[in-house]
Amino acid sequence: MAIRSGFSEGEVCWADLQTADVAAAKEFYSALFGWRYEDEPTPDGRSYSKAFLGSELVTVIAPQNTQQLDAATPGRWNVYFAAADAAALAADVPHAGGTLDFGPEAVGDTGVMVFLTPPGGGTTGVWQQGSHFGAARTEEPGALAWVELLTPEPRAAVGFFQTLFGHDVTEYPQDDGGTYTTLVVGGTEVAGIATVPEAEANLEPGWQVYFGVPSVAEAVAAARAAGGVVLVEPEDIEEAGTIATLRDPQGGVFSLLEV
Repeated sequence: MAIRSGFSEGEVCWADLQTADVAAAKEFYSALFGWRYEDEPTPDGRSYSKAFLGSELVTVIAPQNTQQLDAATPGRWNVYFAAADAAALAADVPHAGGTLDFGPEAVGDTGVMVFLTPPGGGTTGVWQQGSHFGAARTEEPGALAWVELLTPEPRAAVGFFQTLFGHDVTEYPQDDGGTYTTLVVGGTEVAGIATVPEAEANLEPGWQVYFGVPSVAEAVAAARAAGGVVLVEPEDIEEAGTIATLRDPQGGVFSLLEV
């Protein structure tokens, strides 16, 4: 369990969900993780929901924008890396081989947001904290426990993040001849980068979020009962533990990790 009050440059500080049906998503994830919510208005008259474990903020469930709704885009979990100066980092994105998609843009007094895409794909958020620093609880049941990028160009993606954030890396050879690479800040692994599995060659590159649960088997049963779909049944992964991958009723894909 980790109670946080801030994040260092290059750490994963936050993940949030954009979905077509905030109310339905709240019900699903509450059944799964026991989150409670506080609703806040959006400028267009809708609302987003802050999700809490106890008194600590762990994520936000937000409505999709008009373009996403018109295109019937599935829900999506976004991942954010902490940055001390989002504007300076955004200026470096093209030089590092990536694409700047959005920002930098101030979000009220809460912070500054950037979205970028590394070589190979995988939309990535960057957050410069203001009044909001990120998730107050991590690596425990109901909280963000791990993230990993699946990409057809893992080596290019690793170099991109090293250039932007100065990550150290650890490499783990895999049985299939590939490598699973972790990004490291201050001696701590903060994210993984891996090749899109051959069996899922048509999978769109992107970030996979893992939430902690005390029992993956029990959480999978709860997700099914709440209308979720199991994409990868519970399995034991060496050095990682028991995991499963699911899709919520609005299409948001996420994984569970036994902690």
